Amino acid sequence: MKAFEIQGLYKRYPDFTLGPLDIDLEPGTVLGYIGPNGSGKSTTLHCMVGLVKADGGSVKIFGKENHPNKPAWKFDIGYVGDVHVFYENWSAAKNLKFLSQFYPDWSDNLAGELAKRFDIPLGKKAKELSSGNRVKLSLISALSHKPRLLLLDEPTAGLDPVVRTEVLDTLFEILADGEHSIFYSTHILSDIGRLADELLFLNNGKIMQRTAKDDLTEKWRKISFRLAHSNGRINEVISHQTEGKDHRVISTDFEKTLVHLKNLGAENILENRMTIDEIAVEILRGAKNVDSV
Repeated sequence: MKAFEIQGLYKRYPDFTLGPLDIDLEPGTVLGYIGPNGSGKSTTLHCMVGLVKADGGSVKIFGKENHPNKPAWKFDIGYVGDVHVFYENWSAAKNLKFLSQFYPDWSDNLAGELAKRFDIPLGKKAKELSSGNRVKLSLISALSHKPRLLLLDEPTAGLDPVVRTEVLDTLFEILADGEHSIFYSTHILSDIGRLADELLFLNNGKIMQRTAKDDLTEKWRKISFRLAHSNGRINEVISHQTEGKDHRVISTDFEKTLVHLKNLGAENILENRMTIDEIAVEILRGAKNVDSV
């Protein structure tokens, strides 16, 4: 049984259409959902958790359809968005206590352990918490009922780099047990790159590519070389720049590209690894700048 299964999901707005999307996730895996702001990532998750009504398609969470009048599927989800909503005049502890009544499997012990781990001042009112502590409180709220699936929608948006790193380090320590299925939406690859098993790229409401993270980092390269005369395209190249006999390309499978270049008689071949962020930029940019040699 899939952790979640989206089939034919779409949502239309006057100036934007999401989908139709087909996405699923195996239990115990982490899928990074990558795209620029406005690409439809948040709309996807909002449709999944019922914050937005889709215009078509279906969503199943561990086999249960996300029907608004049958909330049992919600017990399997922990959701954290980019807006962290609490009763502002209540303490952090009172906010957690209030939430606990809605989840049969809520664990006060787990909530307390997470609060210590995140160093949350539970006695403070929500309105007195820093931005970082509000994110941490949202994560405690999402994790304390022991959900099997975590849906994280830009949870660290707006945090300064130091606080974001602190939050992510602690979160990833907690989630590194492999027991959670995670769908993590972000436009910052470094936030999810070390945790994700797969990456799903979305742009303008459409899926561009889904691939294993390790395949990207192992296969993609920047390659420079000298080549006097040739024509046609180079195998597995999505970007190609030339200055006379000097060439610079980006390859999606550098071993195949190197074989092709050697067959063409290329000289002074140098290849460099790419960061996951650099690769993401190229995927989202698309193959718009590929020229013949």
